[in-house]
Amino acid sequence: MRKHIKSNQKRMTAMVMAGVMTCTLPLAGCSKEKNAGEATAPDTVAATTPGGTEVTPGTDPAAASTLPAAKSDADTHKVASDRSDAAYAVAPEMVDRVAAEKSGDGAAAPKYKIEYSGDEGGAYEPALRADTAPGGSVDPAPHVGSDPSEAVPEDRFGILTAGRWNDNANWGFFKNLVSTEKIAFPAYGLNPVSRSAITVKNESGAAVEGVKVEAVYSDDNTVIWSGVSNTEGTAYLFLPESESRTWKVRIYDPEGRVVYTGADELNLPGKKEEDVPENQTRKTGYPEELELTVDTASKTYDETQVMFILDTTGSMGDELTYLQADFAKIMERVTAANVSYSWNFYRDEGDDYVTRTNGFMTDVNELKKVLNKECAAGGGDTPEAVAEILTETMNSKEWKEGSKKIAFMIFDAPPHVGTEDAITAAIAKAAEQGIRLVPVIASNSDRSTELFGRALAIMTDGEYVFLTDDSGVGDSHLEPIIGDYEVQKLGDIIVDIINEFAVKAE
Repeated sequence: MRKHIKSNQKRMTAMVMAGVMTCTLPLAGCSKEKNAGEATAPDTVAATTPGGTEVTPGTDPAAASTLPAAKSDADTHKVASDRSDAAYAVAPEMVDRVAAEKSGDGAAAPKYKIEYSGDEGGAYEPALRADTAPGGSVDPAPHVGSDPSEAVPEDRFGILTAGRWNDNANWGFFKNLVSTEKIAFPAYGLNPVSRSAITVKNESGAAVEGVKVEAVYSDDNTVIWSGVSNTEGTAYLFLPESESRTWKVRIYDPEGRVVYTGADELNLPGKKEEDVPENQTRKTGYPEELELTVDTASKTYDETQVMFILDTTGSMGDELTYLQADFAKIMERVTAANVSYSWNFYRDEGDDYVTRTNGFMTDVNELKKVLNKECAAGGGDTPEAVAEILTETMNSKEWKEGSKKIAFMIFDAPPHVGTEDAITAAIAKAAEQGIRLVPVIASNSDRSTELFGRALAIMTDGEYVFLTDDSGVGDSHLEPIIGDYEVQKLGDIIVDIINEFAVKAE
């Protein structure tokens, strides 16, 4: 069940993404190649303004109406139908019509799109009309925003819609899905099912944040899994399901000194109670939750590092264009102190590049330059270089010891089969460093990609984010198997997650 979108989705208006490279020109490495099975866009009807043209439903482009004058003769506007690697914009009066057609007799809903390249940061919006539905029956949308001086209202921040879900916070629900076989793991090597939540508190009962908590084998002290305690003092440890060995908890203070080693041996999931010798302690067993009191203070953080990891293969044009248009506004709305950002991109073997990584920066103009150089191209098959980008970014020397760390990974395709060990090692490294992964699942994803994304989030104490069909933008988005959630704009979710997690401004 979904709740209504914040800021009232009915009032969403067409948003033109000014100053954004959308790869409509034949730039190197920016071809229109799409992933296998994805429809290609029909011919684009282009016009140069002033005196340009506009496509109306059911008519020949030669009989089109006139666009309003642009800011300058150099501005170019293009109107096309269906999907391409460009920005979509939905007129407000058409939102209910889109929803009605999607839930009605199965007829394809109309798509609304406009590409815009003008001076950076401009708010100009040309008139917009609806694409033709089957039979050309959809009436054109009314003109909106034709005044070039009109400012963009705050409630028009972004257009992509999404939901967020935290499996760690809804663990009973998650375990029920697993026990009833509605979902199953491992997913590309990741198995979050055997989770032990260790909550660390000090002697006064306050939560201890930012300390390393480990599960280690009792006989040789080999580390099984490491996590970092969150604001509630909880670290999540993930244990093998098949081994018949015992383990114990080890906790470090912020300076790296061991301040707790469990006296009682704990049974791994594969070790049954009757297998424990008579002379061993059995009272604790395998705890899904365990609270421990430790004489240590919380860690003090002085900055926040926010990493974006983006699939830039051909099917990711909508998401890339959205980020190029709205990233500066995302930065403006982050209220936390001392935040730096890093853009990292990946495609696959045989493309112009496999991975492309960058350091952390605070300058918005430099960050926009890095992002706006990219376009969606390549791919060709469903799996992408997920293992390669996770290995490179989670082991990056750019992460700082004294920072809070969060990484948004925006993608629509799973890893290659055979990369499971590399993925598990990268996620273990992320958990050990306290890097919270937030997967953002885009259109055309399947159930295996959903479960992979949820495992990423669970095992790094992150959140699962997924795009929805509510905006009417792009292809269909898979409905995840989760509980009740609220549909919001993707930009709002990204800002909220950063502000909730990051170092607070004094």
